Amino acid sequence: MLFFALLVVVVFAFAFDPLAEESRQISGGIAWVALLFATIVALNQSWARELHNGVLDALRLAPAPPNGLFLGKVIANFIFVTVVELLITPVFVVFYNLRVIGSLPQLVLVAALGTWALVVNGTFFSALSIRTRNRELMLPLILFPISLPALLGMVLATTNILTGERQPTDWIKLLAVYDVVFTTVSLLLFESVLGAE
Repeated sequence: MLFFALLVVVVFAFAFDPLAEESRQISGGIAWVALLFATIVALNQSWARELHNGVLDALRLAPAPPNGLFLGKVIANFIFVTVVELLITPVFVVFYNLRVIGSLPQLVLVAALGTWALVVNGTFFSALSIRTRNRELMLPLILFPISLPALLGMVLATTNILTGERQPTDWIKLLAVYDVVFTTVSLLLFESVLGAE
């Protein structure tokens, strides 16, 4: 994950002039694209280990509620992705010569809400596509269109904070509502997904 995210950041740094003012305008999009592709790499492996040695069948028979398993996976993925974010942020700041003009707490909030949006949907759809033949291809095809409103909110909120031009309050509200809705839907449907053959 880390290598892939760093690779995307470095490639975009060479593609654009990091000292230009435009780099501040596009840096929010580049940051989330790098993180999105790194997250896909992690989420493709999220349920892969459970396929071996009948672990998934054992989890289905366990007395624990399915939602506990789902939330455990989501929290673990959230931690992994957050660690990658923390590691690539200094590299990103150096390559793009960035400084936060807006509110730093708002940027942290956008990062947390955006990461949760990617991870909760990714974990759910990874479980949904676990038995498909081309699950590595299926996950991005399902996840990208569903995550489009959240991606729009993440990119525009991050860009607004980095440039300091506008308040990102509306985009933060969108991300919060998106997280609540999709977390609730995933929790309601996960038992059916886990029990599916």
